[in-house]
Amino acid sequence: MRDIIEMGRCAKAASRVCALLNETKKNEVLLAAAKLLTANTQSILEKNREDVSAARERGVNEIMVDRLLLNETRILTMANGLRKVADLKDPVGELISMERRPNGLEIANRRVPIGVIGMIYESRPNVTADAFGLCFKAGNAVILKGGSDALCSNIAIVKVLQSALQECGVTEDALQIVEDKSREITEKLMRLNEYVDLLIPRGGAGLIRSVKENSTVPVIETGTGNCHVYVDESADFDMALSIIDNAKTSRMSVCNACESLVVHEKIAGQFLPLLYERLAKKEITMRADEKARAVCAGMEPAGEEDFGKEYLGRLISIKVVADIGEAVEHINRYNTGHSEAIVTKDYANAMRFLNEVDAAAVYVNASTRFTDGEEFGFGAEIGISTQKLHARGPMGLAALTSTKYTIFGNGQIRE
Repeated sequence: MRDIIEMGRCAKAASRVCALLNETKKNEVLLAAAKLLTANTQSILEKNREDVSAARERGVNEIMVDRLLLNETRILTMANGLRKVADLKDPVGELISMERRPNGLEIANRRVPIGVIGMIYESRPNVTADAFGLCFKAGNAVILKGGSDALCSNIAIVKVLQSALQECGVTEDALQIVEDKSREITEKLMRLNEYVDLLIPRGGAGLIRSVKENSTVPVIETGTGNCHVYVDESADFDMALSIIDNAKTSRMSVCNACESLVVHEKIAGQFLPLLYERLAKKEITMRADEKARAVCAGMEPAGEEDFGKEYLGRLISIKVVADIGEAVEHINRYNTGHSEAIVTKDYANAMRFLNEVDAAAVYVNASTRFTDGEEFGFGAEIGISTQKLHARGPMGLAALTSTKYTIFGNGQIRE
């Protein structure tokens, strides 16, 4: 097993190879990888069962086990994700701008690979294939550090992907996985700025905070999602109930799930009992402020910490507000910059919400669950960026490139 320094050196060398691959060769690798993933489904599932069994023995709850679990359908989805990335236009070499200066210099700006991308992530073995596919199509080498709970699954997937690289005559060092489970090796990866050009953490708030605070490699913050749905006074109740139900319960362990509700006080008395009845059937615990509990006694009292929490489970916070101004203020105070939604018939309120809420994705009359690279038409995503520099929102191929200026002259010198 290579040490992390050697992995960095090999990745840097591989990145120079990847940067020169044409679109045809990259697609050949991705399609071969997709084919091999499905062909090796049973061997991957065998290793995944080891991870799942160990998680259950540790008492991990079933919602979190679901993040770890693979089955034939999910492996097929991983393979199809690689095929979709192969279908996407290669961003490398794209001409962003071209200008001829008065002195005759022709200045062009083009997309180029970032180089070596490191990714630290938790659970979800499917991320392994997604990260490789997107990084590789954008001309990058990648070093993966998955969670220890999914190590057997991740190693099995990486071996299959590396066999596709080998089959197509591309260096296997384009994809490497850190097998060491220690915290020390993760910290070394965070400081591998001599070889790693960008680090992407994907997981819970603790992981992302640790990477931001300790990394000397540039970091893109992704993942944490305290997503809100605001039910305005003009909202259609059936629509609001359907959106909240979907946003909260369709898959509770993901970052685009709704964790917090905000409800206009003029409709709280009518709407909240209907909401309580619907969510109680899904065994959702509702933690609410005093105004909400005054009209719906079955709700639990909410503490200050509940309004800013990413539950990733069967809990949701509820806040009653006087108007849209208070709703926007509450959301901007407690959100994580991920996804926010308003349910309303009022166009002016919809536009105010869109303009004033500070988040990567803001919805009118739709579920926050749509914040996803595939749903946005980007193919598989490497994560949802909740920051504002370099990339924001679902990160597809373009977000995994940098730019380079190329200048043509005919002897010009600067006076």
